[in-house]
Amino acid sequence: MSLEQDLFQRSSSQCELCTSTDDLQVYEIPDTPEGTEHHILICATCKTQIEDPEKTDPNHWRSLNDSMWSTVPAVQVMSWRMLNRLRGEGWPQDLLDMMYMDEETKAWAEAGQKSDSGASTVVHKDSNGLTIESGDTVVLIKDLNVKGSSMVAKRGTAVRRVSLVHDNPEQIEGKVDGQQIVILTKFVKKV
Repeated sequence: MSLEQDLFQRSSSQCELCTSTDDLQVYEIPDTPEGTEHHILICATCKTQIEDPEKTDPNHWRSLNDSMWSTVPAVQVMSWRMLNRLRGEGWPQDLLDMMYMDEETKAWAEAGQKSDSGASTVVHKDSNGLTIESGDTVVLIKDLNVKGSSMVAKRGTAVRRVSLVHDNPEQIEGKVDGQQIVILTKFVKKV
């Protein structure tokens, strides 16, 4: 049996990441240790978004909630890598916290991250120089006028479960009084 036939059989003829049945193809996972099964079956949409981070649609990857529990190490690795790439969205961090991989598989997944030049290079720091991660809680250190609104975000307000602005290390997003706003990191301190 060929590699492609094996993958179609293993995956029940669906994308191993999003379960689509359209335009399936064999994908070789980069940065794979010698002697490890390093192919998965994915759809064209997943392949495009894996290879071109600019085209990534975070909502497409909500299916990783199911595929991250696969017993196939190669599927676990790609699930972890995509969740890690998207962790600034908030919800992927929750899945990463729940995800289990053995030490060897986790090392494989992390090896791929070192060669990626994705969003992981942008570091968000608070007013005290502490690194802010997605999902953290911060406190406003001064009253802030919210642009486009008459609202004033008061000093001392806690902003829970912030998300990071991927391309700007000086901005984070969070909800204040039920309204989603962009906040400059120099006006917050991490709790």
